[in-house]
Amino acid sequence: MSTQETTTDTITAPRTRWAAIIWGVLFAGIAAGSLWLIADDDRRAGVTDWVTTLTPATITTLAILGVGVLLLVAGAAGLVRRAQHRAPAAPAPAVPAPAPAPGAPAPTHSPFAAE
Repeated sequence: MSTQETTTDTITAPRTRWAAIIWGVLFAGIAAGSLWLIADDDRRAGVTDWVTTLTPATITTLAILGVGVLLLVAGAAGLVRRAQHRAPAAPAPAVPAPAPAPGAPAPTHSPFAAE
């Protein structure tokens, strides 16, 4: 015997993946900055001179700053995700059924009807 279950769930629109957008913007900014630095010989030489004159304290400070930026972005993505999950989900827009071609016979059986 087969039993047929009827569900009353409504289809909701897919949620925007804000964390992916936030991280994508961060990485795109890093990539754009890197390309800007390596595009010119003078800028490349300036970065090389700056890197060779770094002290251990400066390197440690920059590493801590980098970890802080990553934590800040992760926290912002988490806050946006939490706000998105607390907001009510918007229902998906209704998709109208396609109109029959002119002169075509009207359908007598729906392919989605229960047999």
